[in-house]
Amino acid sequence: MSSPQHDLIVIGAGPGGYVTAIRAAQLGLNVACVEREAALGGTCLRIGCIPSKALLESTERFHEAQTDFAVHGIRVSGMTADLPAMLERKEKIVATLTRGIDALFRKNKITRYKGHGAIAGAGRVTVRNETESTELAAKYILIATGSKPATLPGIVLGGPIGTSAEALAYSHVPHHLVVIGAGYIGLELGSVWRRLGAKVTVLEYLDRILPGMDSEIATEARKIFEKQGLEFRLGVKVLAARVDGDRATVECKGAEPLVCDRVLVAAGRVPNTDGLGLDTVGIKLDGRGRIPVGERFETSAAGVFAIGDVIRGPMLAHKAQEEGIACAEALVTGRGHVDYNTIPGVVYTHPEIATVGKSEDDLKRDNVPYRKGAFPFRANGRAHSLGQTDGKVKVLAHAETDRILGVHIIGPRAGELIAEAAAAMAFGASSEDIARVSHAHPTLAEAFKEAALAVDGRALHM
Repeated sequence: MSSPQHDLIVIGAGPGGYVTAIRAAQLGLNVACVEREAALGGTCLRIGCIPSKALLESTERFHEAQTDFAVHGIRVSGMTADLPAMLERKEKIVATLTRGIDALFRKNKITRYKGHGAIAGAGRVTVRNETESTELAAKYILIATGSKPATLPGIVLGGPIGTSAEALAYSHVPHHLVVIGAGYIGLELGSVWRRLGAKVTVLEYLDRILPGMDSEIATEARKIFEKQGLEFRLGVKVLAARVDGDRATVECKGAEPLVCDRVLVAAGRVPNTDGLGLDTVGIKLDGRGRIPVGERFETSAAGVFAIGDVIRGPMLAHKAQEEGIACAEALVTGRGHVDYNTIPGVVYTHPEIATVGKSEDDLKRDNVPYRKGAFPFRANGRAHSLGQTDGKVKVLAHAETDRILGVHIIGPRAGELIAEAAAAMAFGASSEDIARVSHAHPTLAEAFKEAALAVDGRALHM
């Protein structure tokens, strides 16, 4: 019996994989997608971006009702958090969106295979599940298997010690949660459980939070988070974390052990390349466990491509999607493009933190001449009406050309505001261009205009 034949087989149905499959099908290819989980959407949709944002939204509203409603003339008493209801809402959102991807696959006539996909030689993929093994054939194979949580020496996962997947589904609020890692994931999930009443201690090996982000913004974020009750211990090397009955003990170099109810290991992520059969086509990983690719995402093996978290670059869902679209378009039309300078990043804490382009640290390191403009939300009318005046917008422009090199925002709706900055940078805008664009009043976006004006020292409301 001959193997089912496709033009393109995508291994992995996360944000990068399923979007690639859809775009390739739109371009006329016969596409198959292999995913071992029953639900489509990958880590991001099932146990990552989407469920964490659902819990962040629920807990932010709970915290706001406790602390901020009175300022608006709303009196609330006897309020409690219904954790099972919050978790149920999260699961409903995930289920709705995964069913949506199923519908998109049917609409675009994409064949879905359930099981673990592995390359079995040139142009061949084997799909194994609990009951059978199927061999597929295709002209092109795309690896989009994403990433998995990184671990640290001395830490064994299990019981009260877990990763973000477990932290999204605690059955009760921990009395004391220790978070290892002060990056996006650790701060978001630490915020969720702090709002619900947990004591949260964040341990970070570096002397700052949010590694890689603009340090001025990160410093301001730390001060705000500390006011919210997060405890930071920076410059800490975690030696071990062990289970003690139903509790856990975390050992740090030069410090007393921490005893807690839960440990969240949020020390980054690593490419998920196990068991992919890369050796059958001669693909070798780089020193960081990633698959090397060329400009069109081609690997060293003819007809095999890779995108997303398994290759170089930031591990972001939207980055994987852009790469997948570019890869599919390059296969069919010969053209595909991703602008890596304008891929934004967002931390969905309260306030949100968003960034695109170069940080001030990057520009100093690379000796790039620049001018800076900043504008605080405390001088923005819309922020005052929302009761959210923490933070600012920061614009970095080239000192000679005025072209915007980076934008960094900490404040209300920063994740939405950053889109204008990304679009402006994609079209090569200068700070003067943004300063001359009319922004509706009163809006938070006016802070971006004012920060652009501030680059030239002419902010109007500061």
